[in-house]
Amino acid sequence: MKFTGANILSVDQFNREAIEHVFRIADQMEPYAHRRKRTRVLDGAILGNLFFEPSTRTRVSFGTAFNLLGGEVRETTGMESSALAKGESLFDTARVLSSYSDIIAMRHPKAGSVAEFAEGSRVPVINGGDGANEHPTQALLDLYTIEKELDHHGRQIDGMHICMLGDLKYGRTVHSLSKLLCMYKNIRLTFISPPELAMPQYICDALTNAGHRVTVTAELSGSLDADIVYQTRIQQERFNSLEEAEQYRGRFRLNNEIYTRHYKPNTVIMHPLPRDSRAEANELDNDLNQNPNLAIFRQADNGVLIRMALFAATLGVEHLVSRYDTDVIWYSDKASS
Repeated sequence: MKFTGANILSVDQFNREAIEHVFRIADQMEPYAHRRKRTRVLDGAILGNLFFEPSTRTRVSFGTAFNLLGGEVRETTGMESSALAKGESLFDTARVLSSYSDIIAMRHPKAGSVAEFAEGSRVPVINGGDGANEHPTQALLDLYTIEKELDHHGRQIDGMHICMLGDLKYGRTVHSLSKLLCMYKNIRLTFISPPELAMPQYICDALTNAGHRVTVTAELSGSLDADIVYQTRIQQERFNSLEEAEQYRGRFRLNNEIYTRHYKPNTVIMHPLPRDSRAEANELDNDLNQNPNLAIFRQADNGVLIRMALFAATLGVEHLVSRYDTDVIWYSDKASS
């Protein structure tokens, strides 16, 4: 895969070699992400951070990643605050805003919208989520987290067992992650959801065709010897009505008692966040907060590393990062917090 100048729109662009290339760049970003060092490799570069759908972690982590590489960030948030609300096309918006930026990160509620935007852009575009379609950077950070967590236990992605739990129909994070897993070997996948929110059949077929073993069930029962349990929230914004979403809220919860009953003592707990902590949902109970296997915050931290790596690779500066680094005056050891 040629990264320099490329749009990052879909996980379908990646092969295993490209994934591992991004991960090794991400490894090199740790001292900058933890503020032990600073780099000015993107000094003078501007990121257009265009988020036309609500976001906290993804939007802020894109901006943080670019700042940590020495660049500056310009943001647009919400459809109503943009010219799109006046009827401007995505193509026209792209032609104009890309002239103000060196690279653009974009989220939009409509599937395929980021690719449509990229057709009009004069600079590389990175997909920060397009409706229920894809979320490639989330999938990469999820896979990176899985690799690091399993390595801590002396395991690898090849041969692992992952359990995905919750809204698998509308959860774009599990769609993109599953596509990436097709590039690995001998994986067991257990999909647990209400039948109405099951993983799309085309993804199950792709995994089976890749040689993986897929189990689809509506029951959380028995002993699940999973290495990873990946919980997802009910994607309320994808349903036709709040009432429709409410009938599924809280159907599959994970707390310490359920975790102990169904999973191994070292099963890693993941969630793309935000987790729905309202009493009627309570997807991941607070009684898991002190569990060392709860990786959701390490997962979020890894998002900065992966997005730094993608910026560096896409702008062709990954080999120059250390050339422009210096010590920091103010040092924050995030690794120890």
